[in-house]
Amino acid sequence: MPSEEYYQVVEAMKAQAASMIGEELSVAEQRAAMEEGFSFPLQDDISLTAVDINGVRGEWTVLPGSDHNRRLLYVHGGGYVLGSIGTHRRLVADICRAAGCVALNLEYRLAPEHVFPAAVDDAMTGLEYLWANGPVEPGEASAVFVGGDSAGGGLMLATLLAARERGVRMPTGGIGLSPWADLAAGPEELSAFGLEDPTIPDNTVAINASQGWAAMYAGDADRSDPLLSPVFADYEGICPLLLQAGSVEMICRDTERVAARAREAGVEVVEEIWDDMFHVWQGFAPMLPEGQEAIQHIGDWIRARS
Repeated sequence: MPSEEYYQVVEAMKAQAASMIGEELSVAEQRAAMEEGFSFPLQDDISLTAVDINGVRGEWTVLPGSDHNRRLLYVHGGGYVLGSIGTHRRLVADICRAAGCVALNLEYRLAPEHVFPAAVDDAMTGLEYLWANGPVEPGEASAVFVGGDSAGGGLMLATLLAARERGVRMPTGGIGLSPWADLAAGPEELSAFGLEDPTIPDNTVAINASQGWAAMYAGDADRSDPLLSPVFADYEGICPLLLQAGSVEMICRDTERVAARAREAGVEVVEEIWDDMFHVWQGFAPMLPEGQEAIQHIGDWIRARS
């Protein structure tokens, strides 16, 4: 049974979702709503340092006692159109605390200003940088993980696939929080799943919003390209994966499909489907016990592999 706090968060999220995905909203208005609704306060012991990596902006997140050689590249969610370093600072910091790692929170280029494969290219720039640089000085990492939520979860998978294709050193592991991994799915397919995320007041509006974001990011590319829709990828040679999704969210099946394809290719996969949880509930860990528990699972998984 969900916690008491769960129901409080769900009610608050319904109002927030309505202000962020309304069909009449411009991209600028959607972005502003996400910035306002997802920027949680940070604890006093968190150190943030801006970095520029050949034109790609990022921000180091460091906590006292963290292992500077255990590194996480984090790519935020937001449909490839919304979100920023700022909307995900607290989530990244919470993962760092649980994992004892440092993180590079990446400000990859967003659509519609920058279409596919801009986000993948920026993530690859971040990955190569992270293998060779820590938050204080250059130095090879002992372990590098790539994590992301929603669209960032899909981008995490695309980054692993691109690393294999481009001959870049494979990360130690990949972490997907409610990954959006099928940009080719149409409204009918999404509606057919019959699952209702309690934080979304209208599934039709949510489907239309995601379709719009997919079109903005994909541009003229084939949406079944595995770097756009990793549900269609061959995962041979990919690093271990930890995938978390809520049982009632619209794209839970993306996680199940990716996990199945990765296992078929011999990849070590930990697949966690959390009963009753909504899309990216981990981001609400400051007030949600289930979010705290999921982040602890992530931290334990990272520690066990580094």
